[in-house]
This record gives sequence, C-alpha cells and structure tokens, in this order.
Amino acid sequence: MSKNQPEKSAKPDAKPEANVAPEPPVLLHAAAQDPDSFAVQISDQIESFIVAVTEVAKGDEPDSAVPFLLLEVSQLLLAGGRLGAHEDIVPEERYEPDLGPERDVDDLRERLALLLEPVDVYSEVFDPYEPRKAPVAARISDDLADVVADLSHGLAHYRAGRTTEALWWWQFSYFSNWGSTASAALRALQSLVAHVRLNQPLEDLNGLDTDEDLAEDALAEAAGKVMAEELAGPLGLRSIQ
Repeated sequence: MSKNQPEKSAKPDAKPEANVAPEPPVLLHAAAQDPDSFAVQISDQIESFIVAVTEVAKGDEPDSAVPFLLLEVSQLLLAGGRLGAHEDIVPEERYEPDLGPERDVDDLRERLALLLEPVDVYSEVFDPYEPRKAPVAARISDDLADVVADLSHGLAHYRAGRTTEALWWWQFSYFSNWGSTASAALRALQSLVAHVRLNQPLEDLNGLDTDEDLAEDALAEAAGKVMAEELAGPLGLRSIQ
C-alpha cells in the first residue's frame, strides 16, 4: 500500500491526492454493471461471506458449521488475494466520508462462540516473520466477527455508490487487519476438519483457553467430544475413540 495512506484508526482518514474523475452512483447488483468487473466480483464475494457467516451463526445446522465456515473463509481469501495483487487503489476524496455508527457484531460474535464452543479457542502466531514470538490464544468467533465488521464498513461505501472508496477500504484493511485475521481462522478451521478426517482427536488443548478459570482437562475432554459428535458423524466418518 502507499506510504501516504492513513492508519485505520484515524477517522476521518486523510488519503493521497488523486486525479480521478468522480464515478456515478452505483447500486449493488445494478443491472447496468458489468458482472465481470473487478468491483462487482469482489463485492459479491464479500457480501456472500457476510450473509453465509450470519446464517451459520444462527445455529440451525450445527453439524456442518465448521466445514461450511472453512469453505466460506477459503472463498473470501480468494477475494483478498485478488485485492492484494491489485495495484494500489486510490480513492477520489482525501477524507473518508462519515458512515455513521459501525455495524454491531457483538451478537454475531456471541452466537459463533456458543456454536463453536469448546473448539473456538486456538493457538496463533501473529507474524511468522518475527523470530521467537510465542503463540497466543485466539478465538475463531472473534476472528470472524472482526472480519465481518471490516467488510461491512467497505460494503456500506459500495452500497452508497462509492465504489472506489469501498475497494480502497477493502484493500487497505486486507493488509492491515482482516487478511491476516481470516488467514488465522482458516488455519484453525482447516486443522479442525483435518483432525476429524484423519481420526486424530484433539488432545493437546492445555493452556489454550483465554479464560484462566476454565479447567484444562475439561476443555480437552469436551473438545474431543465435540469433534466426534458434531463433525465426525455428519461427515460420515467413524467415531473418534
């Protein structure tokens, strides 16, 4: 990204100057839009992810939650990879237009935490290029809710007709936050499914929980039970002993 681009936390954000002609307002999925355009494809993938994760969080199909989330996060990261490979996107306006209150994702976070308990917590290294950094505990539910919040911010710009602003935000926040967050959640989800497919119970969860008062033995035992009951059966695999 350009060195002159703002930090995410600064609101409103100063941006690099750009000599770009203003775009006419564009509605999401407008018939006049080219369905093969970069903006339409990225926005479609992002909206699809938000809708899918919201549906999973309702808990109507808990048996397929982990495999389905694995699929959705994998597809989202394809959009992220395309944004990352794209040249720097520069918005027309120097300051980001005010969107008002951000989307509240607390309910989504809580629903996902309840759905994924007790395999919600996993171990993560934030930067693989920083030597000797100790792993820390993270939660899939926190990760997915944070990603939805980032994506929803850009989607609000897109729905308001500020296509370039939306693309700039999605690209910037991909590098600064949601890309690494979604990648970490993907590794955790892939590991969960792999443990089931390879008939390898989760046995080493000691110390991974972010709640200090949770019994470690109970966490490990419960995790293995969830893997067997909620994942192995629906996937047609033999029971985990």
